[in-house]
Amino acid sequence: MKIGLNIKKRGAVLYSGVHEIIDEETFAAAFGDVWREVRRRRIEATTSVGELMEILSEEVIDELNGAEISLTRTA
Repeated sequence: MKIGLNIKKRGAVLYSGVHEIIDEETFAAAFGDVWREVRRRRIEATTSVGELMEILSEEVIDELNGAEISLTRTA
C-alpha cells in the first residue's frame, strides 16, 4: 500500500514523501530515505567546517529528536 510519511519538528517539515510499504523491509527502507534526506539537508545548510564536523558526529538523531511522525494511507 502507498503510505504518506511526514515528519515535522516545531511546525517545520523535515521530510515528506510517499512510499510503497508492504512489509518490514519496505517500512525500514522508507525510514532509511528519511535519514538520508534529513542528513543531506542538514549538511547542505552548514556554513563552516566546525559546524560540518559537529553535524557529522551528532548526526540525524539530534535533528529528529522531538519530531512528530505521521503516516497516511494514500491509495
